[in-house]
Amino acid sequence: MSTNTRIFCKSLLILLISAAILVGTIQTAQAAEITTATPNKEVYLAGQTGYISTSIYNDQNENISVTELSATVEYYYADGTVYMQKFFTNSELPVEIQPGQTETFRIPISLPTNIAPGFIDLNIEARTNIYVPIIDRWLNSDRPTYETSLYVESPYKQFYEDSQEQLHDTEQMLSIEETNNQNLRNATTILMITTLTFAGIAALLLFMLKKNAPITQPQ
Repeated sequence: MSTNTRIFCKSLLILLISAAILVGTIQTAQAAEITTATPNKEVYLAGQTGYISTSIYNDQNENISVTELSATVEYYYADGTVYMQKFFTNSELPVEIQPGQTETFRIPISLPTNIAPGFIDLNIEARTNIYVPIIDRWLNSDRPTYETSLYVESPYKQFYEDSQEQLHDTEQMLSIEETNNQNLRNATTILMITTLTFAGIAALLLFMLKKNAPITQPQ
């Protein structure tokens, strides 16, 4: 093998090793960060739907694209059975994010009707690609995660609150009805007093008219 050939092979080997190191570095770079993941309600009830508002920040000098965004939840049914479910964003992916910019997504969730009450942990995970201008390609990048939780209220508490609200409404209706009845009784009493007063005045006037009337002398 000639000297030039050896030099060329050595240079090519160095170039391939450098490229592999570059690609490996890019593939493990922290290209994205999930900054927030917030449920749209403070309290959920069994069977309700909602969404997790999730913000992803691009902390790199090149564009990244979000290729997948999900929320994995492990919850208990009322009978104690453990169930794991994965919800995905309703945004059309992939979505590109420019350097230093943040994009917010929604991940719809739907709770089962027989879910056990209490706090539920959700694991938010994104899959991203990063654009590498030197090779004009998108490469797989990191998969940032974020932990959040939501609270499911007991249906018995809701039933109690609904019962209390119905009781309050009934008491208000009875109070209004009692007020109306009292007003009717007052109006009836006033009408009776007014009628008796006018009747008394009329009788008094009639008596006075009869008393002051001239007496006709017999012929």
